[in-house]
Amino acid sequence: MTMLSEDYTRTAIRLDLSGDWQLSSVDNSHALAIALPGDVHSALQKAGEIDDPYVGRNENDVQWVAHKDWVIERTVSVAADDLAGYWYLDLECIDTVASVFVNDKPVLEAENCFRRYRPNVSRALTAGENRIRIVLHSSIAEGVRRQAEQPFYVPYHPGNSPIANGNMLRKPQCHFGWDWNLAIAPLGVYGDIALCRLEIARIEHVTTKQVWLEDGSVDLVVTLTLFADGPGIVPVHFSLDEDRERLDCAVGKGETRITHVFTVTEPKRWWPAGSGEQHLSKLTVEVPHEQVTRQIGLRTIELLTDKDEAGSRFAFRVNGREIFCKGANWIPADALASRVTRDGVEDLLTSAVDANMNMIRVWGGGFYEPDWFYDLCDRLGLMVWQDFMFACNLYPSTPDFLENVAAEVDYQAKRLSTHPSIAIWCGDNELVGALTWFDEPRKDRDRYLVSYDRLNRTIEVALKAALPEAIWWPSSPASGYLDFGDAWHADGSGDMHYWSVWHENKSFDNYRTVRPRFCSEFGFQSYTSMPVIRQFAAEKDLNIASPVIESHQKNVGGNERIAGTMFRYFRFPKDFPSFVYLSQVQQGLAIRTAVDYWRSLKPHCMGTLYWQLNDTWPVASWSSLDYGGSWKAMHYMVRRFFQPVSVAAIPSTDGKEIAFSMVNDTAEPVTVELQTFLVSLDGRRTPLTAAAGTCSPDRAVTLVSIAAFDIPEGNLLFWTFEASSGMRGEGHHVNGTYKALDLKPSGLTLDVAPAGAGVFDVTVKASGLALHVMIEADVAGRYSDNAFDLTAGEAKVIRFTPKVPLGAGALPRFAAFDLESCQGKG
Repeated sequence: MTMLSEDYTRTAIRLDLSGDWQLSSVDNSHALAIALPGDVHSALQKAGEIDDPYVGRNENDVQWVAHKDWVIERTVSVAADDLAGYWYLDLECIDTVASVFVNDKPVLEAENCFRRYRPNVSRALTAGENRIRIVLHSSIAEGVRRQAEQPFYVPYHPGNSPIANGNMLRKPQCHFGWDWNLAIAPLGVYGDIALCRLEIARIEHVTTKQVWLEDGSVDLVVTLTLFADGPGIVPVHFSLDEDRERLDCAVGKGETRITHVFTVTEPKRWWPAGSGEQHLSKLTVEVPHEQVTRQIGLRTIELLTDKDEAGSRFAFRVNGREIFCKGANWIPADALASRVTRDGVEDLLTSAVDANMNMIRVWGGGFYEPDWFYDLCDRLGLMVWQDFMFACNLYPSTPDFLENVAAEVDYQAKRLSTHPSIAIWCGDNELVGALTWFDEPRKDRDRYLVSYDRLNRTIEVALKAALPEAIWWPSSPASGYLDFGDAWHADGSGDMHYWSVWHENKSFDNYRTVRPRFCSEFGFQSYTSMPVIRQFAAEKDLNIASPVIESHQKNVGGNERIAGTMFRYFRFPKDFPSFVYLSQVQQGLAIRTAVDYWRSLKPHCMGTLYWQLNDTWPVASWSSLDYGGSWKAMHYMVRRFFQPVSVAAIPSTDGKEIAFSMVNDTAEPVTVELQTFLVSLDGRRTPLTAAAGTCSPDRAVTLVSIAAFDIPEGNLLFWTFEASSGMRGEGHHVNGTYKALDLKPSGLTLDVAPAGAGVFDVTVKASGLALHVMIEADVAGRYSDNAFDLTAGEAKVIRFTPKVPLGAGALPRFAAFDLESCQGKG
């Protein structure tokens, strides 16, 4: 660390305030300990004051927590010799409306969960013990109060938010409910919390811009913002990998910006996962007693929206190459902040990459994630579609609200500016559509449209001021800039949210009636897996219509749609575990239908981000990963249908032909060899045809078509393929529905053997036709494959790796499901 210059006469101090604090309700009905960073509900549960909100119907029993105001306090000692100077509190995240006192003197009124607060507390401190008190005001009461102050009523979505008026607050909107989240309006203090003494200057922001030059080199422009309490000279060290330089910088009172440029003559580029390496450099900025380190990935990125015959494109070009975006939507990793861990988040994001994803969308109803989240995305090669935190409601446009939003955008954009993973900044989630959802804007559209535009424009202007080079998209979905049309159904331009299959209960084939340029939301629900269900439900509750199971389904009509889809495609399952299994199979088939077709349209369509990757608690939802990170059946299917080289069966609209589409997301041409088979209902294979073809880089073409009448009644069409790149895969197609098939017994058997290093090999055999075979253990873990098919006489060895190592000699208990054995037999 650089030594102080002569301008420094004191030593900087940072007192970490994380750890034990005292928590009490303002009405003195509760007093207990709380660990910060953390949330109030978790502290109450740990103290035995409430039961786990995720279990049974306990959510209903904890509603009182968010109706109270809470006080969090502790003391901190400051020596008399250290008292002089400029002291401030560093509060990374307060959730949400809070009054902060030091020795009973007010130092901060906070009202935005998405801003970092650093109030000056110099005049409030005394030598010796100092009491810091944070009063967290009820967001429910605050929402009511602030709604009453609006010049006109600003509606919120009651279906998503059973707790009213969350749109009044700059707080995660899913805290007030959502159709996959519980509604308990948590509150707390998250991230770093410290008491600091400023010595001339502190680092406020470090932002970067890349200027690519004609000779292939790149200038990395680093802008450092320092905050000082008075004039002085500050030695600043800028380092990029091994290149280190010192500047002695004059600062004045307030903010001072300093720019330094590194020229990289032979840059190694950062690529999205599946397209190249994720080369990263280490940028460090140091002032005395403080340093900030950032990961830098050198890359170019563009959003292509040029006009064409269909409308206009929506495609990302990275390092000069168009990248088809494959991924899912990200929601907060947990409903309660205290339960989020870096290891857990890394597991979820790694699962995304393991399933051949290269993009996630950080959805606008949760949090801007912490720095380490984006560091993980940088290292994993996951491009990030970053929403600003506005979702599915209308919002105020009063000057005070917009000023607060502008400060939020400025802080978050500068905080995240260095991450190569962030591909696009999007103004909101579905706010344009929300203009049609409520009586007030339907009756007075102009007023509410102008109000929305003021908010949207505030976000755009603040983003461009903070990061002029940022890629901006006004809303998701949107057909284009200043286009307020129906992007849920108009598929010629922009990004699309397509929900007709789930919310309108249309068939899976309906996905093939639209041709999106980029589909950033579409989804189909399933139940969470049986091991997860058993964490919150007793044996008596294992029924789709039980109150406990219904309380873990937050989408109105969701259970009916899951069951109705089964009636449409399948014979009804024989018991509750089979019902859960079949819900996951049909979820995967729904999303595969969409992705297979939309990928076959490449380059017309250049992105599919399904809803959703993860869950915030154990619940029936659209996720492909269970709460806790285990893979549902769909996630294993995702890994196959997102493969960089894949083959899919696409039936024609009239059902007379099945076209085999081959997709190549790689930068090299590939030759694909295809073998097709007829498979009888007792599992016997008969070769049908073979074909081979070459697919150009980054393209999709039809390899061969088969007439549907070539598939006799009582047979399924199976196929296998192998590409010259080494990728291979398989699949099957059913003419009509599964329920029309008189499947013969599959004769599934399992043989389990330890395979060393704490893993187990499960040999799965079938004497007949076993479709959508799903292996499930009584402990959490990862399978080498799952949700696969077996024909008569086939065997497959599946490796199971427990999430937590088992004791010596312990064997997991495994169960096997397949389509035939899960059917009710009458």
